[in-house]
Amino acid sequence: MASVTSLTASVHQRLADALTAALPEAGAADPLLRRSDRADFQANGILALAKKAKANPRELAAQVVARMESGDLLADIEVSGPGFLNITVTDSAIIDNLAARAADTDRLGVPRAEHPGTTVIDYAQPNVAKEMHVGHLRSAVIGDAVVQILQFTGETVVRRHHIGDWGTQFGMLIQYLIEHPHELDHDKGEGEVSGEEAMSNLNRLYKSSRALFDSDEEFKTRARRRVVDLQAGDAETLALWQKFVDESKIYFYSVFDKLDMEIRDPDVVGESGYNDMLDETCRLLEESGVAVRSEGALCVFFDDVKGPDGNPVPLIVRKSDGGYGYAATDLSAIRNRVFDLKASTLLYVVDARQSLHFKMVFETARRAGWLNDDVKAVQLAFGTVLGKDGKPFKTREGETVRLVDLLDEAVERATAVVREKDTRGELSDEEIAERGAQVGIGAVKYADLSTSANRDYKFDLDQMVSLNGDTSVYLQYAYARIQSILRRAGETRPTAHAELALEPAERALGLHVDQFAETLAETAAEYAPHKLAAYLYQLASLYTTFYDKCPVLKAETPAQVENRLFLCDVTARTLHQGMALLGIRTPERL
Repeated sequence: MASVTSLTASVHQRLADALTAALPEAGAADPLLRRSDRADFQANGILALAKKAKANPRELAAQVVARMESGDLLADIEVSGPGFLNITVTDSAIIDNLAARAADTDRLGVPRAEHPGTTVIDYAQPNVAKEMHVGHLRSAVIGDAVVQILQFTGETVVRRHHIGDWGTQFGMLIQYLIEHPHELDHDKGEGEVSGEEAMSNLNRLYKSSRALFDSDEEFKTRARRRVVDLQAGDAETLALWQKFVDESKIYFYSVFDKLDMEIRDPDVVGESGYNDMLDETCRLLEESGVAVRSEGALCVFFDDVKGPDGNPVPLIVRKSDGGYGYAATDLSAIRNRVFDLKASTLLYVVDARQSLHFKMVFETARRAGWLNDDVKAVQLAFGTVLGKDGKPFKTREGETVRLVDLLDEAVERATAVVREKDTRGELSDEEIAERGAQVGIGAVKYADLSTSANRDYKFDLDQMVSLNGDTSVYLQYAYARIQSILRRAGETRPTAHAELALEPAERALGLHVDQFAETLAETAAEYAPHKLAAYLYQLASLYTTFYDKCPVLKAETPAQVENRLFLCDVTARTLHQGMALLGIRTPERL
């Protein structure tokens, strides 16, 4: 089905046409239309145009009003103050527009982007043989939401999970496993290996190998030799390295499953995936003069990046000992994503503390010609997860919080809330557990996504699972409440009645639902899930006001019952679609 033109866009177009007619010399002028508390919309653009044309703004505003085609769209236009226009649309226009959206069952009238490209998005980057902690939460949650939003707009999205699966620590781990060959074995009688068991094995092996590495010089020597074997591609060493990767994936996937996120094997391309490109990357940079040798290392220098001593701080692509650092891998990944995956945008959902590194990497790639006007790279930098005390989130012992523990506690708290709200005992224990998981994980995701990514935010589970305030539970509860009303309506179906007069709460709700497509377009363009979250919270709030002021099933006439059921239904579908794009479930009953 074709996309639906929003009321905002329709009013904007009529205003722009009237402005051009009233002041032809202004050309295609922007009326600066926005939502208003005084009317449905306010246009402020006439003041600037009048000043430029040396005209009286109120007189120009009156001329624009005289040239406006009202038709079935506009109910009233009023000139206010020094030349503002207060614009009210008809009740029928609101309902007709929502009916057109509702008829588009898959997309609610949301258009696809006119010129979609290919975005490679790098997010959710855990490290092999290491436990995921609270610091991994934001990259995964923000990245997954941006993937869903971009795909919905029509963009081709290639996911990449750049896991830490290479480096000197693997020499220590592999050597220890050679000397203790059963450390990663599982009890085959227990069926499928759990993520918790996989991580337990890896933790135990890591601690044991680290203790031996620190205390036994001979083992340390053997471990360092093993690094050389790994980098040289020795078959036995690579096979053991793969065991660590596979064991870690069992664990990673179990955590992502808890987060209700899909992580696919082909999308996991770690640091090791670019090993074969590193030498050529260095050669290309050196031959083009982008990188130069300095004290035996291959470096890229920048005028604006200096250390505390005032000397330039280079990006080291290859170390003086011949080893490669993160820069070589990241630059090779850019080459792969641009030339092999044909990306038009490279998006990195990475901690803000790595901003300088990525600034240098992107600038290097630009100098090399791999990034240009047609291919851009963007770091979607995110802030830190803080505890209630406003400090980086730690356990009481001062250790980093395990991500699994955090998610389990959120689900536990949410399950208690669901059980408490089920006063009639309508839900089975299994249903309560399922709802508890959906509410708990949704609460964690929403708390993250409702905050601008570049800001730090406080992790407060009590607030997250609250039914009051800006929480996912509030939104989920609004959705479940609508579903309850629709069930109780029985045979009476939601039906749009454009001939009916609307109450103020109905108008406010309808006008906000109509802004869904524009909000999504802005969210996608700015990679800003918090804008979608804010829209959905406002939608749930406006629905609550509507619910309080406008009886649905006890409305005055059968037509009004149907029309209010229609408003309920289109609101619920918008909430459901919006929450799904944030990666959050909307249970039918709570």
